[in-house]
Amino acid sequence: MRLLLVDDEPGLSRALARGLAAEGFAVDVRADGPSGLQQAVDEDYDVVLLDVMLPGMSGYDVVRSMRRQGVWTPVLMISAKDGEHDQADGLDVGADDWLTKPFSFVVLVARVRALLRRSAPPRPVVLRAGDLALDPAAHEVRQGESVVELTSREFALLEYLVRRAGRVVSKGELRDHVWDSAATDGLNVVEVYVAYLRKKLGPAAVETVRGAGYRVPA
Repeated sequence: MRLLLVDDEPGLSRALARGLAAEGFAVDVRADGPSGLQQAVDEDYDVVLLDVMLPGMSGYDVVRSMRRQGVWTPVLMISAKDGEHDQADGLDVGADDWLTKPFSFVVLVARVRALLRRSAPPRPVVLRAGDLALDPAAHEVRQGESVVELTSREFALLEYLVRRAGRVVSKGELRDHVWDSAATDGLNVVEVYVAYLRKKLGPAAVETVRGAGYRVPA
């Protein structure tokens, strides 16, 4: 899953980006309102984490402009402002959720996953495809009765495919949503990690659709 973090506190941004990457998210970071808005409009994200007090343009104005331009990516506002009217204003201009600083990283991840569930087609908490059961909250994958140990990046790749079970997903889409924009391995990295998944789950777990991409059977 690909996230955009817009926050002008460098220390917090670095810490959040590292933590979210360890949870299997691909994270792009911007430090001001105008560049955050441009990134949110130009690129395809699963969730935007957005501070309110930003240089150049407030988080409120970023959300308002996103919605006016037809960008409906879920937005979680993160702010030190904790007044009821502040939160109400954020939700009224188009944000989907609000988290007050300082916050628990565990709660942040849970809120992000909740937004992902809301924006995706309805699915149970444990995602299933064929003999695979993937629990995003517990970060656990079972194949039949066996627990399969995956790295964070392998888990993120499999989660993206399982959420779209039965659908062909292109290498480009996988690259954009599982790796952040700073990665330089091109599409080859997708092939490498699909091979890792097949080694652990079996060759039939991820199908190749020649010329189109990959599919996890539903």
